[in-house]
Amino acid sequence: MLKRLPILCAALLALAACSHDSDTGSAPASPTPDSATATAPAVDAAPAANGTSANPSAAASAPASARTAAVASSAPERTAPPAAPFVDNGKWVEGKNYFRIEPAQPKATSTDKIEVTEVFSYGCPACNQFHPVVTQLAASLPSDAVMAYLPASFIPQENWPMLQRAYFTAKALGVADKCNDEMYDAVWKSGELSAMNQAGSGLKPRDALPTIEDAAKVYAKCGADPKEFVAVANSFSINTQMKRADDLIKAYGVTGTPTVIVNGKYRFDVGEAGGYPQTIELANWLVSKEAAGK
Repeated sequence: MLKRLPILCAALLALAACSHDSDTGSAPASPTPDSATATAPAVDAAPAANGTSANPSAAASAPASARTAAVASSAPERTAPPAAPFVDNGKWVEGKNYFRIEPAQPKATSTDKIEVTEVFSYGCPACNQFHPVVTQLAASLPSDAVMAYLPASFIPQENWPMLQRAYFTAKALGVADKCNDEMYDAVWKSGELSAMNQAGSGLKPRDALPTIEDAAKVYAKCGADPKEFVAVANSFSINTQMKRADDLIKAYGVTGTPTVIVNGKYRFDVGEAGGYPQTIELANWLVSKEAAGK
C-alpha cells in the first residue's frame, strides 16, 4: 500500500482518496487515472452549460462568498430536463469503473428522486480539491435526480468526527449548503478548523483539535446562532444521524473519500472513473441507467 503523503501536501492529492484504513501520516490507497487526467480537469475556453467554470481549480481559488453567490444566483434559473435515454456503448465497465453495491442499500436522504451522494469530509484534502467538481456535478443532474452529501468520520486523528457532527448540525439548522465553501476554507485556507499545527509539521494533539464551538463560529458567518448550534450539535438527534451515517458508509463499502454513490446501488471514486470530467459523466450515466430501470 502506498505510504500516505503528509496532509500538508493536499494540493498534490487532487485525485487521491482519503483512506478509511489510514493512520496519521500514511497515504491513501487509491487507483489513479492516466497521466492525461491525473493533474486536473480539462479547462474549456467557454463556460460550462450550467454557467459554472469548467475549471475546478479556478473555482476553488475564488473567495467563498463569490463562489456561493455564483451558485446561488444561477440555480433558480436552471430548468433541467429528465435523465437522458440510457445507452450502453461499453465505455463504463462494472467492476472496473464502478461497482454494484450488493445488496442495494437505503439512500442517504428520504428523496423520491434518484440520489447521487458524495461521501466526503471537510478534513479530506482530496475532497477539498473535488468540491468544485461536485458543484458542477450537482448542476449537471437531470430533473429526476438530486445531489446529497454524507460526511464520514473514519479518520478521528484528523478531526473528522467533529466535522461530521458540524455538518449534520448545520443541516438541521438549514445552513449546511450555503456554508460548504466557508467550511472547506476554514480547514484549508484560514486554518480555523485545521487539524494541522501552525508550523505545518504535523497534526495537533487530540486535545488541541478544533471543537464544535470553533465550527459554530464558522457557521455563524452563514447565519447560525453559535449557542443554538452547540446545543443542537450535542443532541440525541445528531448523535443518531452520525451513527446512521457511519453504518450507511460501511454498508456502501466505502473505504476512502471522496466516493460517489448512486441511489444506494453503485459506488465509484475519481480514480475509477478516470478523472474529474469522467466522474460527472459516469454519475449521469448511472442516473440514466437507474431511470431506465436497467
